[in-house]
Amino acid sequence: MRTAFSGLVGAVLLGCAVAAPLSAQNSSTAPLVVDLMKDIDGAASKFIALAKAMPPAKMSWRPDASARSTGEVFLHVASDNYLLPSGFGNAIPASTGIKGDDFKTLTTYEKRALTGEQIVADLEQSFAHLKASMAKTTSDDLMKPVTMFGMKSTAQGMWILTATHLHEHLGQLIAYARSNGVTPPWSK
Repeated sequence: MRTAFSGLVGAVLLGCAVAAPLSAQNSSTAPLVVDLMKDIDGAASKFIALAKAMPPAKMSWRPDASARSTGEVFLHVASDNYLLPSGFGNAIPASTGIKGDDFKTLTTYEKRALTGEQIVADLEQSFAHLKASMAKTTSDDLMKPVTMFGMKSTAQGMWILTATHLHEHLGQLIAYARSNGVTPPWSK
């Protein structure tokens, strides 16, 4: 799925927070970002519920040899939840091993063999990090230029792209789950 351009965009785009409640935002958080955080909260809840519903044996399932496994997609979301905020000056926790300027560290993070519980914990921590980073964005910050991986945008554009990226991978994981006989918990 990672082409030269879409891979870079995919590596940049990611998710938000379940572990950090909306109260984590401050009163100066841009209203647009507050709305995006609410959307991302809903997506994060679904990612976590789906990760919990996946049988351990299905975390290694992939539709074909060139695609990420189920577990790798969950970890891709988590890795991007750390990577994107780094473009806004937010430090990536050293414990992740991810370095914003080294894509090999993203691949290493995504290919770790983890249990379902460990994947859920990584998702929760990554969404908390993303959401805390987003909460720092003021209205004055929204139109500031941001360049990531050669892509020029604004902070507003990158946060919107973050939300759309999450929904892209949520749809992918829903398809993976259904292909493996797992009904998403929220649609039962």
